[in-house]
Amino acid sequence: MEVKKPENIDEYIGGFPNDVQEVLEKVRMTIQKAAPDAKEKISYSMPAFEQNGIVVYFAAFKNHIGLYALPSGHEAFAEKLSKYKSGKGSVQFPLKDPMPYALITEIVKFRVKENLEKAKKK
Repeated sequence: MEVKKPENIDEYIGGFPNDVQEVLEKVRMTIQKAAPDAKEKISYSMPAFEQNGIVVYFAAFKNHIGLYALPSGHEAFAEKLSKYKSGKGSVQFPLKDPMPYALITEIVKFRVKENLEKAKKK
């Protein structure tokens, strides 16, 4: 059976149970507020925000929301992210815990600034 890939973030979010949809929509709004000029897209079958390059990706899984701020976003916030399971460019926020929206805001603002600085150097 082939799974249909979402064409936009609304379709992506709509594919999850209502309780997860609520969290995903709040994550989306948090990112939009922190990066108001970023454009939404689907990349690697995940919601992404792009402004002078990818700012962040996010995705839902069975027990967590994954945030992908590429390695630099995670390195810059390593101490604040240390209580979460993470990889080189990813962090897992458990669905059973309150979502750290303020931290997501900080990370997104950092990535927007970082992308802008890179764009100015080109």
